[in-house]
Amino acid sequence: MPSRFALVLSARALSPAVGAAAAALLAPVGAAVGPFEAAGDARYEVLTAVVELDPARLGDARAALAGLAEADAALVPASVREAERKFLIMDVDSTLIQQEVIELLAEHAGKRAEVAAVTEAAMRGELDFAQSLHARVRTLAGLPADVIDRVREAVLLTPGAEELVAAFHAAGHAVAVVSGGFNQILAPLAEGLGLDYWRANELEIVDGALTGRVIGEVVDRAVKEHSLRAWSAERGVPLEACIAVGDGANDLDMLGAAGLGVAFHAKPAVRAAADAAVDLPYLDVVRHFAAV
Repeated sequence: MPSRFALVLSARALSPAVGAAAAALLAPVGAAVGPFEAAGDARYEVLTAVVELDPARLGDARAALAGLAEADAALVPASVREAERKFLIMDVDSTLIQQEVIELLAEHAGKRAEVAAVTEAAMRGELDFAQSLHARVRTLAGLPADVIDRVREAVLLTPGAEELVAAFHAAGHAVAVVSGGFNQILAPLAEGLGLDYWRANELEIVDGALTGRVIGEVVDRAVKEHSLRAWSAERGVPLEACIAVGDGANDLDMLGAAGLGVAFHAKPAVRAAADAAVDLPYLDVVRHFAAV
């Protein structure tokens, strides 16, 4: 029996012909595509249509839409869009913010290139995240703690981040972030955005200097998934009504557990595994998936 989905197309500019092309790609998998409604602003445009589709053909439908060159195309289950209570959880580095904080810190130690190469390999899933984090943090040993203040001032939110959080909160939904980065950077950022939950690693500081170690359990892919499950349960939101957004391999479990996993400017392996992908540089495209 067919189920209801939303087809969400996004690009800097869209014409009705793009919607027609998407509908044509879905026809061979038996999808019935309704009329499109337009949204967006001066930054990007969105077209959304109701789709009736056999859930068993969802993978085929998403594969077919990968052939649409003119726009990002997402098929979002009605269980996500129509849920009375929703839960949004996001990665931080290269998702909520534009940079990788460990690289900004490593620059002060003269090790940015070295650390960036390790970060890239870890995000592609080629290295164990916890081991790679310990190796990268060791390069920071001896840095004065006030470096953290300078890095915090250099951090830039991703365009659309504030709008996305505000839209979810205005609709009465919770927003969380979970990061393989560091609490000393994340906490004031999360407080400023009014986030409901956040979690990251804690850099050890002794006598005013970084020791090159983190305190406690490393926030890896398993911890990210556990955080999603625990926080959404606390809010009484089923996983089917959760949206997770990330870019690296350490986000895969979190994306897989959520009702909609979104790859944001993601590594190829993450994009391939996610339910939807955003290539536009605006994080608030995600609000159109959730209908908020």
